[in-house]
Amino acid sequence: MMRPSDLQDRMLQLPLFLLMFGAASAFMLVPAIHGSVIRELATARAFLYSAVLGLLLFALIALAHAGRSPRHGTLGPLMSLFAAFTVLPAFLAVPFHEGLGTTSFLNAYIEMVSSFTTTGATLFDTPGRLNDTLNLWRAQVGWMGGLLMWIAASAILAPLSLGGFEVTARAEPGRYDERNMRYRHVEGRARLVKVFKALVPIYTGLTILLWILLIVGGDRSLVALCHAMSVMATSGISPVGGASGAGSGIGGEMVMALFMLFALSRMTFSTDTVTSDSGGLLQDPEFRIGIAVVLGVPFILFLRHFLGAIDVGEQNSLVAAGQALWGAVFTVLSFLSTTGFTSAYWETSQNWSGLATPGMILMGLALIGGGVATTAGGVKLLRVFALYQAGLREMEKLVHPHSVSSGNTVGRRVLKGGAFIAWVFFMLFAMSLALVTTVLAGLGVEFEAAMTMAVAALSTTGPLLEWAGDAPIRLQELGPAAKSVFAAAMVLGRLETLAIIALLTPDLWRS
Repeated sequence: MMRPSDLQDRMLQLPLFLLMFGAASAFMLVPAIHGSVIRELATARAFLYSAVLGLLLFALIALAHAGRSPRHGTLGPLMSLFAAFTVLPAFLAVPFHEGLGTTSFLNAYIEMVSSFTTTGATLFDTPGRLNDTLNLWRAQVGWMGGLLMWIAASAILAPLSLGGFEVTARAEPGRYDERNMRYRHVEGRARLVKVFKALVPIYTGLTILLWILLIVGGDRSLVALCHAMSVMATSGISPVGGASGAGSGIGGEMVMALFMLFALSRMTFSTDTVTSDSGGLLQDPEFRIGIAVVLGVPFILFLRHFLGAIDVGEQNSLVAAGQALWGAVFTVLSFLSTTGFTSAYWETSQNWSGLATPGMILMGLALIGGGVATTAGGVKLLRVFALYQAGLREMEKLVHPHSVSSGNTVGRRVLKGGAFIAWVFFMLFAMSLALVTTVLAGLGVEFEAAMTMAVAALSTTGPLLEWAGDAPIRLQELGPAAKSVFAAAMVLGRLETLAIIALLTPDLWRS
């Protein structure tokens, strides 16, 4: 009889993408059970059959792979991660397509890409178009994508100096840092298992805790679960149109805002990466910049709100002032973390201040993004910090040309090479933004809509399509080519340009 340790060793020899395929197949049993309980039997059967088919294929391929010596190259895990965001959604779309039955497979595939990359943009924004089981699957796929990024950040991207780690790493992006003892002599699969065992209980436990708190606050169980998974994954997926449509009110928003802080810095839940060398959470530059933005931007907006209230004779309304301030704080934090939920009082804030469509503010927050090695997208706060530090240093040298910079090892690394690579990434991000916008405009999308779509995809903040412009952008009305470009941009935004370049570099594959 095979011992559990032997079974685990054999499982670890399987290709990483195959393991993710098997996990996705098993997760399909959740909506299958949910659909059978609430009597959405046709949808439940679609998920059950897909789960059985997927698990059968997984077992057959695993048996065929038994006895083969694994060949895990330097960029093999990164290639598996790329395949997870491009190929796996095709399988995830099968039960969604069959369960819905009134859409094309391309639409179902793009919906799954949007969910799995934690973008959260949807083609099915018509109320009642999706039943509860399909909404649960969308949120669950987003939750799975967020968990994958939590694990991949430490187990795959950090050793390769990618995903924001290149700012503080000594090695070039896409290469291992031989001087970093954290990753030396640690086999890739062993590191993956270690990170998996450490983070899955935290991620799952936080999701369950938020789910319970939202139920206590007054949300329906399904809505609370979808919002809990969406907040932890920063996907912004909701069956009721976001936090403003929930029943938990301002109490639920406060709880969700607390959990959104996990997207500002990885140090809020783990110290397993090089970003933990900064000396604690309160000393972490990402967390400090994030809190400064969350407090500073609403304060500036509130001053404008307050002046606007004086103009209309409402300066004595403390309730209106409090609602406007909270609406700004929650929405700013939500878009900075690339979740994309808006407060129930966000419309009050807009009307009070005269900012009818503050799309540029929301897009700017999404472009900044959250912390490195979190589920958030965007440029990332650590890169913003590196550019800020470099700017301060250059101004200091203008005043004192012969001055010597102070700081710890990480700080000196940021000033020496981190700022340069952060600037390179920023320029690549800007070029990607321009390219995606140009291609979408060339395919017939209006320029403003194309710009909004590009920002939403590259920052993985799908709700921008609804809130950034004068009118919501409906992906359903776009042609197949424009939808495909949008899907590719979402994958690019999730993996980031440097990772894609690393995959296309022949020298790294030969190393």
